[in-house]
Amino acid sequence: MKRSQTKSKQRVADHGEVFTSEREVNAMLDLVKHETERIDSRFLEPACGNGNFLAEILRRKLNVVKRRYGKNPFDYERYAVIAVSSIYGVELLPDNTEECRQRMFEIFDREYTENCPKEANDETREAVRHILRHNILCGDALTMKTATGEPIIFAEWSAINAHLIKRRDFRLDQMLEESNNHVQMDLFGDSGAYHRDEAGAIILKPVREFPPVHYRKLQQHE
Repeated sequence: MKRSQTKSKQRVADHGEVFTSEREVNAMLDLVKHETERIDSRFLEPACGNGNFLAEILRRKLNVVKRRYGKNPFDYERYAVIAVSSIYGVELLPDNTEECRQRMFEIFDREYTENCPKEANDETREAVRHILRHNILCGDALTMKTATGEPIIFAEWSAINAHLIKRRDFRLDQMLEESNNHVQMDLFGDSGAYHRDEAGAIILKPVREFPPVHYRKLQQHE
């Protein structure tokens, strides 16, 4: 289904809201094709709208998951969750934010249900909804604050083993503090939010962290 590039003339006038066309999205993502095909490669879209870029990134990642793990439902489920957890967005308008979350969930759920018809379960679906609530945020990427004026905080989801995922929360402004000098930056990589330990290793400082839990139970940590 072809999506319109605008919702209304008023929104264009008030917010400069124009959505990127599917052809342009794919052309731009093809420039970093190898990254879009890494299941755990992190992407952040600072003005994600209703998710044109993020939806296509997720489709590409899930195609890789299917190609590699489609014959094993449990591996497919785990890596599909990891794929969702690697995608982040900030959007100024609340309706676009919610539409983007729902769009991402529907892409995941459609592929998940098709590839794991017997094993698909609502616990995993709710875990994915939980991830999307923390990864697709309503706020201003320029001020790096949410709609309520609080600092934008993203959750990092790190796979510990075949079942456990650990969540740590980080402030976006701290992560991007020194990023102007970098051509490319890992979302949770080298930034001013780091400090060095006694051995000289660089360690990112989370504002909050949670004990590892099974990926189906991530929603236990709000």
